[in-house]
Amino acid sequence: MPPTISPAAAHPHRAARRGPRLLALGSALFLTCAVVVQQAGHAEPPAAGAVELPVDGGRVSVDPATLAVTARTDSGRTFQLSAPSPTDLGEPGATVRGRDQYRWTFPGKGLTVTARAERGRLRVTLSAARDQKVSWPVTGADRAASSLQWARGSGLDIPVGDRWWNSADGGLAGSETGMSEGLSLPLWGYRFGSGAGVSYLTPTDIGTSLKVTSQQGRLRTTASHTFDAGEGTRTYDTTFALTDGGAVAPAADYRSWLKEHGRLGSLREKIEKNPDSARLLGAFHAYAWGAARTPEAVGKLKRLGVNRLWLGYDADGKPMSRAAVRAAKDAGYLVGPYDTFSNGQDPKDADSPTAVWPGRVHPDFCVRDADGKPETGFGGRGCYLSSQAFEQAEREHGYLADRTRKMTANGADSYFLDVDATGELFRDHSPGHPMTKAGDRANRTDRMRRLAKDFVLGSETAQPWANRELAFDHGAATPVDDRLWKLQKDKEKWGAYYPKDAPKAFFKPVELPADVAKAMYDPAYRVPLYETALHGSLVNAERWELSYGKLPRQKTDRALLAMLYNNPLNYVLDGPSLDRDGRELATLQRYFEPLHKAAGTERLTSFERLTDDRRVQRTTFGDGTLTVTANFGSSSYRGLPGGCVDAELRGDSAPRRLCPGRQ
Repeated sequence: MPPTISPAAAHPHRAARRGPRLLALGSALFLTCAVVVQQAGHAEPPAAGAVELPVDGGRVSVDPATLAVTARTDSGRTFQLSAPSPTDLGEPGATVRGRDQYRWTFPGKGLTVTARAERGRLRVTLSAARDQKVSWPVTGADRAASSLQWARGSGLDIPVGDRWWNSADGGLAGSETGMSEGLSLPLWGYRFGSGAGVSYLTPTDIGTSLKVTSQQGRLRTTASHTFDAGEGTRTYDTTFALTDGGAVAPAADYRSWLKEHGRLGSLREKIEKNPDSARLLGAFHAYAWGAARTPEAVGKLKRLGVNRLWLGYDADGKPMSRAAVRAAKDAGYLVGPYDTFSNGQDPKDADSPTAVWPGRVHPDFCVRDADGKPETGFGGRGCYLSSQAFEQAEREHGYLADRTRKMTANGADSYFLDVDATGELFRDHSPGHPMTKAGDRANRTDRMRRLAKDFVLGSETAQPWANRELAFDHGAATPVDDRLWKLQKDKEKWGAYYPKDAPKAFFKPVELPADVAKAMYDPAYRVPLYETALHGSLVNAERWELSYGKLPRQKTDRALLAMLYNNPLNYVLDGPSLDRDGRELATLQRYFEPLHKAAGTERLTSFERLTDDRRVQRTTFGDGTLTVTANFGSSSYRGLPGGCVDAELRGDSAPRRLCPGRQ
């Protein structure tokens, strides 16, 4: 039977204590593999003196001497959830038992460890009395581990023994990624063969990183946390949850965690507060350049049949006119500028209007490193501006409020604020506006919350901590391979930021190197982790410099992924591209519109792979509101041709079919 995920694994609302239902339903789905389900695991038994705690679906044991973690499921299987820490922790002190928790110390390291059962999970907290670094947990070492769930962009599910991902060609083995900036969600997970798995969450993501290694041809992962008093990271939390091993189970666990802690946003509630947000439902996204910013271009889009559209424009000194904005709003579109509050340059030679600020914002607001030097800004010019400096000055000077009024004087009802919701946070050592990374995050959250009161707000690659403030993002749907950044710096291959009315960086078609294309867009590895966690909270799209036409070889797969995940496609438009691509945009948007209107505010409730080669996949949204089946293969599956997608809304008498490569 091909791998699948039970609906319960993406249905966290059914019970606050999810585990037993996850495991029970997972076992039911794998009924034909009952012999495997009952097979004993491959982990070593718990160490003598290990402390034991109940979790949903079984019990876990933690070795106070090494922090090794072992689980025994209710079905009798045993797994190692963490190997011993490679950090020399020294001798542990005495273990003190409390209600549903144990506490002990490592006196030589100044560490206190608390292991507790909390809402069906194991939660382990390490608190440090001095600055240091600890590597733990060490995951994927159990021989039963069969696949790794990796939160890059929309998400990846990688067989741990996959030769390509274990090689240098895959670009993953040997890498280390910051949990707060390099991953789209602060989690990872493993599947243990059939019907069992583990989810790891790191609520204290700042200061935490995750390293991937290849050992004996298998992918393993080791988390590390830097305890730093100046950065406010002297506490490190990790949670462990048993799952049914489904490909998106860790994201379902994280959605439950967000909801339990009051951190899960709702697009329905955002629409209630700002009805303009409803126009995101069914809309594709496009950035307009040159002649595409005119009322005439808007009229052409409407005549082509584009019913819903988020229409943005770059800050190049030529914003959409009031007449163009009015035409867009009359057409039912959202319209708004690109802006950033994080870039500052000398006004005398600034390369973008968004980098110009009044008075001495530049250089006085520059983020300073430990040596007092400014943090270099966008494109190697100017500096990054401190969110703390802006917050301190806002009441008296209103720099941000003035900027917003200026940028929306044409009547724009949406706003794209670059960088603010990404994971790139700063420690500011400036004596006038000192700031930790956590403080930077809080400042950005506060100013996004203020903006969201008046505009349909979006940002780049939205980290989950911003999901309550944002209505949409551009970027979290893209599982960016680091080699893409190198390619983008090659102006000959990728294109430069000219001509001004249609920069080749956005409009020039590019063929990705084979390894980069496989790492980012091979459907056999792609899974909707981000959507499982956050669909129904905000609308998620790909990066704006990766428009639908930028990567011709990936167009069909990207269209199928968008429909399967219920995500809009992103376009860039100028006069010629509107004439060339307008009918394609309209055809795809009209297919997407009823699906997203119905399911855009719903959660993703299940994800399945229907064939052994993983190339036929199915998603369900809500309680059967929408079911989508995509065939990424070359041969037909039960009447669904390769390169096509079928969508069924509740009440449909027949599936709605789209074959994007044949339009």
